[in-house]
Amino acid sequence: MALIHVQVTYTMSTCGPPITDAGQTRWPPPFFSSEDAALLPGFPKQSFPPPKAILKTSSGSEREHFCCLTLLSLTCFAASLAMCFNVFTVNLTLTVCKHGFMFPLCLLVSSKVTTDHSVGGSYLGCEPMGLFWGLQPAPGEREGLRLRKKNVEAPYTVHISLLEGHVSPSEGQTTRLATVTTERWYMAPGVKRIEIRQDGVVGTLFLPPGPGPFPAILDLWGMGGGLVEYRSALFASRGYASLSLAYFGHKELPGPLNRINVGDSYFKSAFHLLQAHSQVCTDRIGIFGLSFGVYLSLRIGIHLGVTPSCLICINGPVGSTSKLSDPDGKTKQFKSEQTNWTFDDQGYVSFRKVSLPSNLFNGSLVKTENLTCPLMYIVGEDDQSASSKENADLIEETLRSVGKSHLFTRLSYPGAGHLIEPPYSPNSRASLWSVKPKKLVTLWGGHLAPHAAAQEDSWRKILEFLESNLRV
Repeated sequence: MALIHVQVTYTMSTCGPPITDAGQTRWPPPFFSSEDAALLPGFPKQSFPPPKAILKTSSGSEREHFCCLTLLSLTCFAASLAMCFNVFTVNLTLTVCKHGFMFPLCLLVSSKVTTDHSVGGSYLGCEPMGLFWGLQPAPGEREGLRLRKKNVEAPYTVHISLLEGHVSPSEGQTTRLATVTTERWYMAPGVKRIEIRQDGVVGTLFLPPGPGPFPAILDLWGMGGGLVEYRSALFASRGYASLSLAYFGHKELPGPLNRINVGDSYFKSAFHLLQAHSQVCTDRIGIFGLSFGVYLSLRIGIHLGVTPSCLICINGPVGSTSKLSDPDGKTKQFKSEQTNWTFDDQGYVSFRKVSLPSNLFNGSLVKTENLTCPLMYIVGEDDQSASSKENADLIEETLRSVGKSHLFTRLSYPGAGHLIEPPYSPNSRASLWSVKPKKLVTLWGGHLAPHAAAQEDSWRKILEFLESNLRV
């Protein structure tokens, strides 16, 4: 038996694709099988058969032969214009046979990681996509990094090289024997991305290929603010029109940036804007919320007089974690109330206690007993940012008391943290929250393998839930 040591490195760069050395073997993307591609949250834009080129390697004896497979670079665009690189790495060790062997590099990657167990490195066991979800900031990188897709119109470019020798993360690179390149996309061919700046609404609408009309999703993120598009791009790639909505921390919204300055009328306008689109089914619209977006999804779907077909909520509260400045739902500054913040030994902050139902602000709790559509609530049991289990319990108990248990679906994942995202996204257990007035790193929770399993399972069940509530 021979040991294959696999080390994966993503490089986030503003500098464009990495320079490749002359003489390397390059194969066109993707190297994944069609079955693998169908599962990717960002998937290849085109498909090529594996090349005929063969890498010949022989130890000539029964002694162990070590090779290193390294995913060299992931190219994306950072928010800063500075020339900087942020490196994320993962490494694992696989066993292959024999003392002398021949294989195409693409076969090694797509075949061995789907059948053989990693016996060391960043994770253990048979994890075909562990090369991706196992990525973490490399040693020596800046504290608090989190890998997220910003420009969904450009792919992640992934370079995979077979290196000579057994290489550990602390060692320098050795000779590259072969290299393969693939792309991972968040937008399927034909998906349209449309910037929305209408009636005061700030967002991005993604439309599937074709004339429609399509079922639709209003997509809400949390208190990180800004405009996050990659989940909506994926929904459109699955046949749903999706409007990713900014409501806080965006330069084109009313200031200041550290509080929500738009209220119920803004969210109602966004829902109606989506509903009125000529390519949207007016009576088949769902609302999706993560973190603080859960509270907003519940508030929109229950209190604002709109009629969503379903709600999907991930790890968030049933009321506001910040004081409301008026009955319309606007808030005061998010950092004005720090009574329930807790800190670990590293000085990282957890907001978990802030969202305990007993700590939510008076008058902000959504009356979930008035729910009229199916609700899926997803819980990460290691959530360090929100009291997700307690909020799910409250919703479930309330609906049971009014005879609406049939509307509630609960998914609960041990070992999963707050940021349950599309599958194979690397989890950040903690990441930078703010730099002013002082640097603050927040805890999200989640352990790599169980969090990855939760993302894969929940994504499949989310799509099934949408299929049964928006397409039927």
